[in-house]
Amino acid sequence: MFRRLPVVALLLLVIGLEAKAQQPDTTRPTAIDPELEALVNAKTPKEYIIAGIQVTGTKYRDQSLLLSVSGLAVGDKLVIPGGDNISKAILNLWKQNLFSDVQIFYTKIQDNNIWLEIQVAERPSLSSYTFKGVRKSEQEDLDKKTGLVKGRVITENMKRTAVQNIEKYYVEKGFRGARVVIDEKPDPAFANTTQLVFNITKGNKVRINDVSFYGDEKVSELKLKKQMKGTKETSRLTLYPSVDSSSYGSKKRMSYSEYMNDWGFLSPTKTLNYLDPYFRFKLFSSAKYNETKYQEDKEKVVEYYNSLGYRDAGIISDTMYYTDKGNLNIDIKVDEGRRYYFGDISWKGNTKYSDSVLTLMLGIKKGDIYNLETLNKKLKMSQEGGDISGYYMDDGYLFFSVEPVETRVYNDTIDFEIRLREGPQATIKNVNISGNDKTKEYVIRRELRTVPGEKFSRSDLIRSNREIANLGYFNQEKIDINPVPNPDDGTVDINYKVEEKSNDQLELSAGWGGGIGLTGTLGVTFNNFSIRNIFRKETWDPLPTGDGQKLSLRVQSNGRQFRSYNFSFTEPWLGGKKRNSFTVSYYNTRFTNSYNPYTGTYDRKAGDTSYLRTQGISLALGKQLNWPDNYFTLVYTLSFTQYKLRNYPNLFPGLNNTTAHNVSLKLALNRSSIDQPIFPRSGSNFLASVQLTPPYSLFDPSRVTSANPYELPEFHKWRFTGEWYVPIGKPMGADRSKQFVFKAAAKFGFMGRYNKDLDYSPFERFQLGDAGLTNNFGLLGYDIIAHRGYPIYDNSDPTINPDKSQASQFFTIFNKYTMELRYPFSTNPNSTIFGLAFFEAANGWYNYQDYNPFRLRRSAGLGMRFFLPMFGLLGFDYGIGFDRITPNGKLRDAAKFTFMLGFEPE
Repeated sequence: MFRRLPVVALLLLVIGLEAKAQQPDTTRPTAIDPELEALVNAKTPKEYIIAGIQVTGTKYRDQSLLLSVSGLAVGDKLVIPGGDNISKAILNLWKQNLFSDVQIFYTKIQDNNIWLEIQVAERPSLSSYTFKGVRKSEQEDLDKKTGLVKGRVITENMKRTAVQNIEKYYVEKGFRGARVVIDEKPDPAFANTTQLVFNITKGNKVRINDVSFYGDEKVSELKLKKQMKGTKETSRLTLYPSVDSSSYGSKKRMSYSEYMNDWGFLSPTKTLNYLDPYFRFKLFSSAKYNETKYQEDKEKVVEYYNSLGYRDAGIISDTMYYTDKGNLNIDIKVDEGRRYYFGDISWKGNTKYSDSVLTLMLGIKKGDIYNLETLNKKLKMSQEGGDISGYYMDDGYLFFSVEPVETRVYNDTIDFEIRLREGPQATIKNVNISGNDKTKEYVIRRELRTVPGEKFSRSDLIRSNREIANLGYFNQEKIDINPVPNPDDGTVDINYKVEEKSNDQLELSAGWGGGIGLTGTLGVTFNNFSIRNIFRKETWDPLPTGDGQKLSLRVQSNGRQFRSYNFSFTEPWLGGKKRNSFTVSYYNTRFTNSYNPYTGTYDRKAGDTSYLRTQGISLALGKQLNWPDNYFTLVYTLSFTQYKLRNYPNLFPGLNNTTAHNVSLKLALNRSSIDQPIFPRSGSNFLASVQLTPPYSLFDPSRVTSANPYELPEFHKWRFTGEWYVPIGKPMGADRSKQFVFKAAAKFGFMGRYNKDLDYSPFERFQLGDAGLTNNFGLLGYDIIAHRGYPIYDNSDPTINPDKSQASQFFTIFNKYTMELRYPFSTNPNSTIFGLAFFEAANGWYNYQDYNPFRLRRSAGLGMRFFLPMFGLLGFDYGIGFDRITPNGKLRDAAKFTFMLGFEPE
């Protein structure tokens, strides 16, 4: 009846023997082995030796490998009953996820020897998988979501995980009823393989129809809904709104008479509340349901109640149900509790500051609405600054700690005792820098505000982080500052860790213009150059770097029409330890009118008789100031420029054969507190400058009537620029580096004259309008002020905007105002990318009689910026000039693309 006996192990919990019925085996005798039968009834443990092991049922796995995995081997000892060798072997084989069934049989027993048979049923491998019932684009997304890998063994867990991931994908898209059924088909092309077909039924897309709050008597429902950033309702327009009712009760809708009697039309909140059942407009919000975001939003509702003083508020319950149209209604029942207020606040443990001073720093008075979050911000690390911890830590109290403790709760008032542990003042012991593979350590160290021997200061750490980021040599997102306290001796070590990035730039282009010759640009900028190592061959890798100097070379040519040479060198720390910068620049630019109308070609002879050549040199000395604060910098620039014109038409009327020499001194006072140079998130930048030439005509009045009154141009030019950066909302993304930033800027320029009998200087004026690639070359003696959405214009009437690429005259006064909303798509130092939406208004004038700062050309549009280490800025803007729109014209006729390369136009 039995020829062999199987062993069944119940996962180490029950170990025993079970006889398994088998179909008669015609190849083997079916007689009962008495000794095997005796094992069934054995009660006394006996030790056996495994004499042989046979593996059956496997076709594609190596038998010796399976024996090794099982842990059983010939010669091993086996105790029956009571041993766990068999159960462990079965468990080891199950863990491989290669088999759908594993059994071990006793096949023979002789004296103390026993023979075993391991029988397995192999699982098939995955040959391919497909998705049915969904679009191709969704199939590509699902391919990444399922986690399936061809060639792996198919397990129940693999299939279950794939189904769960698919359903989760569609639930996040609003298809809460999505269902997945798997069909398995053997693949005839490969042995022991299976094809999986996922049949997907998405169902209807579920959107949130209404979110209703019950029990909200102190806080309006609209304010509560506003806290739910990830759970939004659909838009609505109806004359017959549904009745709000649920298991939590019914909500009374405000009537028109109540709205009017309560003067609701004077309150935006009451007006929206009254209109909400009839009209709701959601343009930029999605109404799909997301369980994770919903749970987060419920917590935000409670936090909002807490911020208003309702510290006992909570959500009692919530329910969801579908409307007749298949959309989702969400009802939330809240318990607001009572509103609390701050009572008496006392201080304990303070010796540095008195109670009255600390209370003034805290800024919370008795009777203020209770808000624990505000209290903690005032006491501990607040990003805005001004917290109690900040005052202490800026004075060296690194070991300072503070903890508010509720001492009494009575009626609606809470008293606090704020316990301080000041500790000793910490002195900076060691400042360590790591990660700077190219940049010399002293280049970083001279920017630090943390100096060994000085008291620890948290604000100095923040400022040091900003200074390192503004160098531009390191990944600003990976700057790590780690203070390591040494309580035993009252000191602190500060460890700075940086990550080098390449910020050198290469500009290279070339072409051949029919008749004008070779065109192109070759420009290189080395932003971390080392001039002292230029003659040391071993430092060239590929160039000497690491001393923080800047070297820029640029050659540009437009064939026979234009060529330009530019060179500049900057030493940011002239004199070593002093924060003085020195810059020397040289440029030489030549524009020619080389078109020969007689031959119809561009030739050198024509260019030699009609040209404008500008060449000059400037020396700039900058000094960082400590007053009014150390964000100020004063720069002196001495410049010499020569303008040489020979029969060059339509540029400066009356100056076609003139050589002018411009000598000027420029003073610029700058205050910059922006946190980062490429994508600032906070801070401001102000620049006020004046550029002066000697008043030649006052010394020699005859110059006014001379043949060339502008041989020595005279003027005074004033400029002001103000920029503000304000972060909006909370940082997003995995590394918390993505955040909306609002930028506001205002610019003003004015050129004056010393002698009213002498007209304004034709040089150093202002050009307004397009400042894209067509204006990136050359210095023609004027400041280029960009205005997106408009071509270059030379009149003060906003309604006159002819398309032109060059102005015939230039302004002496201008105003410009800009607002931008920016968002970073990537803050990686290898490719910083952000988008922006802008509104801009600007205009120019020729004298104060016509000056009107409110008569401006207006534009709005969108743009993108790409900062790549080797190429600098790549960007474009698409702007629409509102004043270019004509009654019968098309909107696209008022639009203009602006492309940028290398730098941001002013």
